[in-house]
Amino acid sequence: MGKRDYYEVLGVSRNAGEDEIKKVYRQLALKHHPDRNPGNKEAEERFKEAAEAYEVLRDPEKRSIYDQFGHEGLQGSGFTGFGDFDDIFSAFGDLFENFFGFGSRRTRSRDAARPGADLLYDMRLTFKEAVFGTEKTIEVPTSVACEVCGGTGRDAGTREEVCPSCHGRGQVVQSQGFFRISTTCPRCRGEGRIIKNPCQACSGTGTKRVTRTVLVRVPAGVDTGTRLRIPNQGEIGYRGGPPGDLYVRMHVEAHEFFERDGNDLHCQIPVSMVQAALGDTIELQTLDGPRIVTIRPGTQSGQVIRLKGEGVPHLKGFDRGDLLIEVVAKIPENLTKRQQELLREFDQIDKSKKSNQNLFKFWRLGDKAKHTEAK
Repeated sequence: MGKRDYYEVLGVSRNAGEDEIKKVYRQLALKHHPDRNPGNKEAEERFKEAAEAYEVLRDPEKRSIYDQFGHEGLQGSGFTGFGDFDDIFSAFGDLFENFFGFGSRRTRSRDAARPGADLLYDMRLTFKEAVFGTEKTIEVPTSVACEVCGGTGRDAGTREEVCPSCHGRGQVVQSQGFFRISTTCPRCRGEGRIIKNPCQACSGTGTKRVTRTVLVRVPAGVDTGTRLRIPNQGEIGYRGGPPGDLYVRMHVEAHEFFERDGNDLHCQIPVSMVQAALGDTIELQTLDGPRIVTIRPGTQSGQVIRLKGEGVPHLKGFDRGDLLIEVVAKIPENLTKRQQELLREFDQIDKSKKSNQNLFKFWRLGDKAKHTEAK
């Protein structure tokens, strides 16, 4: 069974605002939260379904892609949904803690290793680079483990201590009437531990900022909005977790002659009315090099000539689109007297020809009528 429409999942209209979407999601997450529905598989699925819908509709870029192309459009944007509850709590942990009155699983497993954050890099490409692919070296600011403390954030020979404010729980609980509200401990920021002797080299963060050089292999056929995922080139992981991923988003420059429509290329070539009438051969400079284009006699302005396989390669690596050439016949301006005389002479001959053709048709029709009467 396919995925349900995200607007249907949250029960909002397609023009719902950010505040309405957030409000409805809170209500659904509270209703189906696994801590309130232990062992209820249906509630767990509803919880994950609502979280996935909210993750898309709260993000203007993802929402725009979804509105235009649906679930299939998101597959090429780097969004794959949530694998499990830890993914959801990692994304919306603060929202659960501040509004739902119970801690997230992220807090309970704060000592566990977690992947680092993903990074996004915007890359500009020429039209030809996007069509045929290229390799580019980029510089990405990111974090790596501090060499002095090894990523612990504390001086050598010292240890972390239990946070005296939350007693190691990572949360503080406040009572308001019938409600008990859990919030992240402001002193340890949910870690449950504090560092009294921070590393001087990294000021206790355990990381340092560097600029990493990354080679990006751009496949043939990318377009504006295409995202490439480069694994393990994002931010450093937490407590030994794997680094995040790097996403490279493409921005393709317009071409002065060719326009792209999917995997097809479009262009126009101007010809004189004589070339269009009598036919000709023209050398056209395509992205693959010079090509000889044949203009057949009697070609009309606006007629399209198709060169198969001269378009954009498919991203999945099979076949190419076509090059569609629109012939534009130019009407001459500022004619000389001699040119005008020749055109008038041509017009008279053309009119005479048409007159003879009409007489022939009339004669044939009359002959046919006489033949019918004789019968």
